[in-house]
Amino acid sequence: MNWDIIQGNWKQAKGKLKEQWGQLTDDDFDRIQGQRDQLAGRIQERYGVTKDEAERQINDWQTRARDDWFH
Repeated sequence: MNWDIIQGNWKQAKGKLKEQWGQLTDDDFDRIQGQRDQLAGRIQERYGVTKDEAERQINDWQTRARDDWFH
């Protein structure tokens, strides 16, 4: 799924993102506002992972989200 779609449907995406990254707060999501780099940074902070690992997790989630939203 193209990140622009996620960004455009941020309210819907937030719920699905919270399921994946429960340590992120509502305040985190309000600050992220659909920005992928901001999401990666928050995942790094909250979960203590590297930037590459955060990006990998987002890519994996994005692939699953495409399947969930379009099937």
